[in-house]
Amino acid sequence: MRIFAPLLPALAFLLAAHAAEPPAATPPMGWNSWDSYGTTVTEDEVLANAAYMAKNLKSYGWQYVVIDIQWSDPNAKAHGYRPDAALAMDSNGRLIPAANRFPSSAGGLGFKPLADRIHALGLRFGIHIMRGIPRRAVAANLPVAGSQAHAAEIADIHSLCPWNSDMYGLDMSRPGAQDYYDSLLRLYASWGVDFIKADDIARPVHREEIAALDSAIQKTGRSIVLSLSPGPATVKDLSFFQDNANMWRIADDFWDDFRSLRQMFLLLSVWGGVGHPGAWPDADMLPLGHIGLRAERGDDRTSRFTHDEAQTVMTLWSIAQSPLMFGGDLPTTDAFTLSLITNEEVLEVNQHGAHGYPVSESGDRIVWTAAAPDARSKYLAVFNLGANAADIHIDWPALKLPETCTLRDLWKKADAGKIPAGFTFHIPPHGSGLYKLTPQ
Repeated sequence: MRIFAPLLPALAFLLAAHAAEPPAATPPMGWNSWDSYGTTVTEDEVLANAAYMAKNLKSYGWQYVVIDIQWSDPNAKAHGYRPDAALAMDSNGRLIPAANRFPSSAGGLGFKPLADRIHALGLRFGIHIMRGIPRRAVAANLPVAGSQAHAAEIADIHSLCPWNSDMYGLDMSRPGAQDYYDSLLRLYASWGVDFIKADDIARPVHREEIAALDSAIQKTGRSIVLSLSPGPATVKDLSFFQDNANMWRIADDFWDDFRSLRQMFLLLSVWGGVGHPGAWPDADMLPLGHIGLRAERGDDRTSRFTHDEAQTVMTLWSIAQSPLMFGGDLPTTDAFTLSLITNEEVLEVNQHGAHGYPVSESGDRIVWTAAAPDARSKYLAVFNLGANAADIHIDWPALKLPETCTLRDLWKKADAGKIPAGFTFHIPPHGSGLYKLTPQ
C-alpha cells in the first residue's frame, strides 16, 4: 500500500496514540473462539467472525477478536485437548501458529498477517496463552531469546496445569525466567497482539508469573489487555489483580445452563462495585447464540438459555460491569441474540455505569443498582430467578433517590414517564429488567 507523504505524520500520531492508550479503560468487549470452536478454530473462521463484527457490532463498541487455546496444535480436536500435542514453536521455545490452520503464518510470519487484516477492519486482535514454557522446549533445552539461559534452567517441572499438559510453569527466582516472558511479549507485540488471555494462572493465583507477564507487557510499550484465567479468583487478591492485570476471572468456565447462571449472582455479588478503569472482575464469556460447533463442551447447538435467561445474562453482566466476550459464532447469530448485543442503552450500562452491586435479595428476587455517568441518575436491574412470574415492588427512597423519578426501560428503549414513590415490576420466570431512574 502506498502512503502519501502528507499522511505520514498523521499515521505516526495514530500509532503513538495506540501505544500510549491505557488498556481496558472500559470493560473490554469482543469475541472469543472457545465457546464455538474449542481448540480447533481456523484462520478462515476467525476472519469470518471478524468481518461480521466489523460490519454489525463495531459501531456498538465491540472490538476484540480473540483466538483461544492450542492455536499451535496442527491436529487439534473438538471436545477437549490433545495430551502431549506436538505444538508448533520457534527455535527459542515460543509457540507459533500451526500453519495448516493459519496459512498466513507460514514462513515465520506468525500472527502478524492475520492481526494486520483484523486491524484493517478497525478491530483489535488477541490470543490465548498458557502459563509457563512448553514442555517440548524444556525437553530440547532450547535457548531463551535475548538471554544466556536455556529452557531447562528456568522451568519448574513440578508446576503443572492439572487439565492441560502443554506447559511447565516458570521459576521466577531463576536467572532467565523473566527474559523468557520478555521474549514472548516482544514476539506478540511484533505480531500486533492487543489482548492476551493468560490461562492456568489465576486459580490458584501465580503471583510471580502474573507480575512477570505484566512487566513484560509494559516493556513492549504496546497497549495490551492482560486477562487472567481461570476462576474463581479470591477477593483477598483484589489489590494484586488491580495492579497487575486488566481482567481476572471470578468463575470457572461459564456455559449455557441456568444453574451456572444462578451461581454467578453469588460470585458477582462478592466482587460488586470494585471494577474501575483498567481493572475489571470478569464473569467469563457469553455462551449465547450459535455455540458448540466444535467446542469443548456439548455439540453444535443454539444456546440452551431461553430468551428470558439470555436477557438475564446480558442484564447481569451489564449492571456488574463485567467484560463482554461473546462466545457464539457471529456469522450464524440469530436475530434475537443480535438484538441483545446491539442494544446501545444496555451496553451503556456496562461501559459507563459504575459501582454496580446488589442492594437487595429476597429468595429468587434480586435487585442491583449502578451509578449512571451523570452522577444523579441510577441504573436499576431487577431479577426474578424463580420458576413463576413475579411482581417486584421498589420504592425510590430505598435506593436513596427522590420521591419522583423518570423511569426508562432500557431493553424496550421506552420511557414509562414520571413515577412517584416507586414502581411494581412484572418480571417473567428466570427473567430480568434493566432501567434508568432519573430524579425529578
